[in-house]
Amino acid sequence: MTLLGRTLTSWKEEILAWHSCHVTNGPTEAMNNLVKVTKRVAFGMTNFYNFRIRTLLSGGKVNWDLLATVTPTFR
Repeated sequence: MTLLGRTLTSWKEEILAWHSCHVTNGPTEAMNNLVKVTKRVAFGMTNFYNFRIRTLLSGGKVNWDLLATVTPTFR
C-alpha cells in the first residue's frame, strides 16, 4: 500500500490532467513506435524519401489519389 501511495503521489498531476482533459500522448507514442519498427525493418535505408513512403504505407490510411502526383527520382 505504501508503494501505491507513493506512485499515486508522484503521478498526481498526470492523473488530474487526464480527468480534466481526457487527452493522452497515446497517438504520439503509436506513431513513434511505427517509425521505429519501420526503421528496424528497413535495415539502414539511406534514402529518406523512400523511408518516408515506407513509413506512410505501413501506417495505413493511405490516400491513393495522391499516388499520381508523386514523381519518382532516380539517382
